[in-house]
Amino acid sequence: MGPALDGLLALLDLEQIERDIFRGRSRASVTGRVFGGQVAAQALAAAGRTVPGDRPAHSLHAYFLRPGDAAAPVVYTVDRIRDGRSFTSRRVVAVQHGEPVFHLSASFQVPEEGLEHRTGMPDAPDPESLPTAAETLPAFAADFVRPGVVERLLRSREAVDLRYVNPPPYGAVGTPRPPRSQVWFRAHGELPDTPLLHACLVTYVSDMTLLDPVLLAHGRGGWAVGDVVGASLDHAMWFHRPLRADEWLLYDQESPASAGGRGLAQGRVWTRDGELAVSVVQEGVIRVPR
Repeated sequence: MGPALDGLLALLDLEQIERDIFRGRSRASVTGRVFGGQVAAQALAAAGRTVPGDRPAHSLHAYFLRPGDAAAPVVYTVDRIRDGRSFTSRRVVAVQHGEPVFHLSASFQVPEEGLEHRTGMPDAPDPESLPTAAETLPAFAADFVRPGVVERLLRSREAVDLRYVNPPPYGAVGTPRPPRSQVWFRAHGELPDTPLLHACLVTYVSDMTLLDPVLLAHGRGGWAVGDVVGASLDHAMWFHRPLRADEWLLYDQESPASAGGRGLAQGRVWTRDGELAVSVVQEGVIRVPR
């Protein structure tokens, strides 16, 4: 593993303060606030630390309540809602400066056999045929209104190899496109065989690009271009099958609707061999500056 991935894993290695209280370090995202995917991944890690290791996460439902302060740690308090024979439920509240900034409910399940089906995996080019972020992002530098955007975007993706199948929103500002986006991603290095860690890494990445289809539908470039103001509101994930975050995963995303200053996005994470591993839904604030 490289230093960037080591740093991300260190963020997920929470300090245990009490039996069900954990503390996580923070770092600034490309927007200057704490990245929502970081808080969601840390909260899932905190919940998982209180669950037997034979019960992987199967779902989470979360609300982003306040912007996170990148200069302060985040304290996670876990409430042991239920420990059943098959399912375990946890509730996590993330606090900074005495106020809740994030709330998560997560469920874990003993693996079992049952009915199985899935839809077909969408078509996408092989990830090796696509340019890396370091090769793609500098081409859009002229569109960015904030200084240092390319460098900040690249730093935010150092731990993850993320490759766009189609140009990102800031790659075609002013031209509405179908509200759909695809990216391949994997961790920049081999990870331990710990299912919770892989689920946390996918949770971290799941918040990086999910609102892109909303922007694409309106030809908006996002915060980097300065033509919208946005933030995640809520986030839900269902883990259908085991996966590895250090192997290529296709993140297929679309937006069915936007209204009321909000945009809804849906995502599906596929393994390279065509298995649907995760479903994701998020709504975010999408406002046009006045």
